[in-house]
Amino acid sequence: MKPNTQQLNDLTIQVRRDILRMVHAVNSGHPGGSLGCTEFMVALYQVLMDRKEGFDMDGINEDIFFLSNGHISPVFYSVLARSGYFPVSELATFRHINSRLQGHPTTHEGLPGVRIASGSLGQGLSVAVGAAQTKKLNGDSHLVYSLHGDGELQEGQNWEAIMYAAAYKVDNIIATVDLNGKQIDGATDEVLPMGSIKAKFEAFGWEVLEIEKGNDIEAIIAGMTEAKAKTGNGKPVCVLLHTEMGNGVDFMMHTHAWHGKAPNDEQLEKAFAQNQVTLGDY
Repeated sequence: MKPNTQQLNDLTIQVRRDILRMVHAVNSGHPGGSLGCTEFMVALYQVLMDRKEGFDMDGINEDIFFLSNGHISPVFYSVLARSGYFPVSELATFRHINSRLQGHPTTHEGLPGVRIASGSLGQGLSVAVGAAQTKKLNGDSHLVYSLHGDGELQEGQNWEAIMYAAAYKVDNIIATVDLNGKQIDGATDEVLPMGSIKAKFEAFGWEVLEIEKGNDIEAIIAGMTEAKAKTGNGKPVCVLLHTEMGNGVDFMMHTHAWHGKAPNDEQLEKAFAQNQVTLGDY
């Protein structure tokens, strides 16, 4: 049975606390983008994806997901753990030496749920498109999902994959762009203006949808459900998810400053006070 909206919102709060605790404990990591994508990741794993029991790298006969902007690993790890891929207690090993939960996801540690190493930006869409094409060739009707940062689209490899997917009608992929307008050095429009991302994807032959309320669970589910309905029609699908970096923690919002900065003890308590837990902390 799928969780209801209240249960999803409760889980979102718990994931926020996981993110904050993880980066605070080691004084490193990327809370800003992780917090901005929390609602999306919760909705994806709890409602949207057709997942099977257990985990294998082949991902046959199930929907699969690739995180391209791998620096937001805290939200990825938390949602994986709280979706049953590995024990929640393992979150306490984040960024420790020999931990399976490295700062950027890797595969050689064998962490369930992680399909690619994504420390280098710009590569995830190429892998996702390849996986989607493989599913089509194998007669597997399931979908491939991927997540990308808007600043990440400044990497040229993305556009090769975008062009390829449209040319070969890879129409079983939904690539979501975290459109928060911020990256490590400031606003994306100041670092390297990209113009209209929607117009660019459309010009490359993609179907494009926008979710204006990218930090609202119900809006995400509705928008992504619409995106799923657009698959199988000869075009790859892109979703532009309008989010707020640092969402849910007032002093982390409306700034790029928390892209890769951990809160101190006082800031952690203040953030926790804004996100009261209803589930069990690890």
